[in-house]
Amino acid sequence: MKVAKSLILGSAAALLAMGGAQAADLPVKAKAVEYVKVCSLYGAGFWYIPGTDTCMKIGGYLRVDATFNGGVYGAQAWSGDAGQGNRYQDYFAARSRMALTVDTRTATEYGVVRTFAQGDFQFSTLGNNTYSPNSINGGLPVAGSQLLDTPGGGYVAVEFVFIQFAGFTFGKSASAFATPWHGYPGNISSNLLGGHDTVTGVNNIQYTAQFGNGISATIGLDDPTVFNRTSVYNLSTTIGAGGTGGNAYAGVHSPDIVGNIRIDQAWGMFQISGAAHEVSGSYNVLNTTGAPAGGVGLPGAAPTAASELSGHPDTKWGGAVMAALQIKNIPTGPGDDIKLDATYAIGDTKQVISTSGGSPSFAMFGSSSAAYQSIGLGVTTDAVYLPGFAGGDGSLKLTKAWGIRGAFNHNWDPYWSTSLFGSYSSVRYDGTVGDLSTAKGAYCAAFAASHPGMGVSYTCDPSFNVSQLGLVTRWTPVKNLTFSAEAIWLHLDQKYQGTSTFGAGAPKPVATYEFKDQDTVSLQVRAQRNF
Repeated sequence: MKVAKSLILGSAAALLAMGGAQAADLPVKAKAVEYVKVCSLYGAGFWYIPGTDTCMKIGGYLRVDATFNGGVYGAQAWSGDAGQGNRYQDYFAARSRMALTVDTRTATEYGVVRTFAQGDFQFSTLGNNTYSPNSINGGLPVAGSQLLDTPGGGYVAVEFVFIQFAGFTFGKSASAFATPWHGYPGNISSNLLGGHDTVTGVNNIQYTAQFGNGISATIGLDDPTVFNRTSVYNLSTTIGAGGTGGNAYAGVHSPDIVGNIRIDQAWGMFQISGAAHEVSGSYNVLNTTGAPAGGVGLPGAAPTAASELSGHPDTKWGGAVMAALQIKNIPTGPGDDIKLDATYAIGDTKQVISTSGGSPSFAMFGSSSAAYQSIGLGVTTDAVYLPGFAGGDGSLKLTKAWGIRGAFNHNWDPYWSTSLFGSYSSVRYDGTVGDLSTAKGAYCAAFAASHPGMGVSYTCDPSFNVSQLGLVTRWTPVKNLTFSAEAIWLHLDQKYQGTSTFGAGAPKPVATYEFKDQDTVSLQVRAQRNF
């Protein structure tokens, strides 16, 4: 019995010893997984970056659109091969884009620290709306060629990239001059003229003060190099068939000084904006005749060895003012509103003849019963000057412009909506023909060198007006998926009258052309999925 008891106790002890050894070999219990948590401080879609108190939101959209009788993103047929309507014009141009946005926010004792960035991955019709070799031939040194839009190609564009802290904004963002809707009071085209548009951002530093009850004020410094300068013409150089010349702008010496005062409440919004803009010319002596497209040589208004010794015009300051109004809760239906803005500019024409890209000049062709064809011209500049050796007084003559645009936006039901929108823009060159000390007189003298018959067969006036009227209808069958169709009519009211015989630019022949107002209509369709 004692032997049996000893065996049982010994076996139990051995088993306990083995169990203890195995327990000692078990792995240590893993730390709990730190799951991503929703951040409700800044609206839907934000989440905490694990291990931090920073909230992040990733979003964007995928958009596919096509424009008929125009360029990508709704540019109308107002110049180039599209304006001529020649055999190089593409009847439609398309663009596919995915916009990716990253928004981070962190609460601090100074307020929220925010960073925001948007990159656009996109592919467009090669040449935009022209198949001319001067636009798409990679073997020719043609400025503005977009050779990334080839098979398997595409490119990334950067829109907003900025930091916000304690009321300050640093980086590429909307100008303090802009309205919340920029150039889109109701349209989808990025080419509604008549006012400011920095929807793609401009490098700036700005500060916003909030006074409560929806009242705020912002002041900022914008870099105008890329976005807020049109052209300055030295009228001793050649003016081409379309009325344009080489750009004689000097380098930037000062940022644009911009600001606004805004009231934003339940009834709508009212804003007044102002901008001061430096206008400067490069030199009095510049290259007079630029090399033809695809040719080798200096472009028009390029410097020569005689430029620095020739002197330059004195710098002048121009600027612009804008008033904007949004009216909400109108009786036509829930969510309906009216948006309006009006702008006046001197030497700051980009604030009126503005798109999300560059400012267009106009060269449009049509039919004529009195000549080979008709032509309508409108040249967009910030200033012109004629040096003393060419008969002028050598000073900058600032271009004047004003514009108004707006839209009525109506929701038929949760799935369908329509916007009726339009704009009117006016560009003015002061003075009289024959007076070389004025903008009109100096410009017309330069224009006459390539357009014979001024004062005999035609009268010269570079001023012009542009009207636009459009309608867009949208269908949203499910949340965040919208299909749109937009039609826009444009009328160019140009001020030349009569006929002239000149070379209008290949493939147009040397022939007699009648100066005449022009019209064009474009159609844009779009599918967009937001996420």
